[in-house]
Parts: sequence; C-alpha cells; structure tokens
Amino acid sequence: MKKYPITALIPCYNEEHNIIEVLKGVSFCDEVMLVDSFSTDRTVELAQPYVDVVLQREYEHSASQKNWAIPQSKYEWILLVDADERVTPALQEEIIKKLEEENDDDLAGFWIGRRNFFMGKQVRYSGWKNDKVIRFFKKSKCRYLDLHVHAEIVTDGRVESLNQKFLHYKYNDIDKHIVKLQRYASLQAQDYDKKTGKITAFHMLIKPTYGFFKHYFLQRGFLDGFVGFVIAYLRGYMIFMRYVKLWLYRRNLK
Repeated sequence: MKKYPITALIPCYNEEHNIIEVLKGVSFCDEVMLVDSFSTDRTVELAQPYVDVVLQREYEHSASQKNWAIPQSKYEWILLVDADERVTPALQEEIIKKLEEENDDDLAGFWIGRRNFFMGKQVRYSGWKNDKVIRFFKKSKCRYLDLHVHAEIVTDGRVESLNQKFLHYKYNDIDKHIVKLQRYASLQAQDYDKKTGKITAFHMLIKPTYGFFKHYFLQRGFLDGFVGFVIAYLRGYMIFMRYVKLWLYRRNLK
C-alpha cells in the first residue's frame, strides 16, 4: 500500500480489544504513532507490528496527552483517531484527496463527522446526530484547549469539513460506560470550579433534568428507542455527578 506524509496519532489505554482494527484503518499513513498511558493489558504488544513509534506517558488528561504527543510527530499533517473509532475506506480516500489538493497556507484542518454506535445499535439522534471533531489537521496551526474533558482543538487558520465520517463504537458494556462517566465527572469538576458559583438545586435538579429533556425530546432521542432513553438518562446522570464531584472537590480543597 502506498504511504502518505501523514502522522496517525492513536491515544490509548487498555485497548487490546480495539487496537488492531483501529491501526489497520490508518495503514496508509507513513508514520503511525501510539500514545499509550502505560496500559496494563496487551495493547502495546498487539500494536507493535502496526506502529512506527510508541510513546508512553502517565495520563493527566486527554488534552495534555495530545498536546504533548503532537509536536513529536514526523509530519505536518496529523490524523488523530481514538481507539474506538474506525477510518473507513471512503474516509481514507477523501483524506488522501484533500492532502494531494492542499496548497492553502491558511487551511488548518478538517472537521470529521462520526456515525455513533452504542449498545450494539447505530444512534441516529439522541444529541449525537451532528457529532463531529477536528481530527485531520496541521500540527503547526492547532492545539487542544487545556481542559480535562471534551477539549476541542483551537486553530490558527480555516477549518473545512470532510463528507465521510468515522465509525465510532461507544461502549457496548454499560458498566464500563458508567465507569467512564464517573471518571469524566471527576475531571470536569476541576474545569467547572472556576466558572461555577455556589452549588444549588439549580445545578443538582434543574440542569440534570434539562439534560435528559434536551437529549430525549428536543434532539429526538426517543426516535432511537430504548437506546435513546438510556443515552438521555445517562446524560442527566453525568450532569448530576459533575456537580456532586465538584462539591466534593471543593470540600477536599478546604
């Protein structure tokens, strides 16, 4: 297979069930870089035949990990893919075409949409319908915001959109997903500390209830059936736990 001057960057931790498939999807990139947070399973061992570089660093938070790894890439163009995402052949072709056509110094990167799957079903609504992320970008023009959770890229230039999408396989194991939500809530508490005043019933009752209402009704999650209900419920739960964790975070600081 012909290789292209792109660095594929794969952040991971204990992804032995995902790692081979995600790496197969980026085999067209001339450099494949694994950014591992000291996995305790066989992730690194399984990845070795498919990668050019293995970087390991203790996990602080997602943005910190990515901002540390990106400058170590060989190429200007970065394709960042999470372990639970897949680059389809059609997306691969579009990325190559954009790379070959690119001659605009002001272009910083591309939004890539995601087709999300949860609990074994494709989710078409539930707030995920228009899900997209900046994942194909120039390292000299992009960096991640210093946030603990859901940090997006900030760019020094124009961002366009690709037509093709990632396949995004969120957790089929509901217990693992809840563990992840708990971890995210703990990290988000630190991000929200500076911008949240006194925690009141508004934060503990109204905001979680509205989170459910927004996902299930306004964003038509009910059209996703039982899976849509679960997603909306977990959204409300996530918001509730964010403020519980923030309350605990502030108490521990005192």
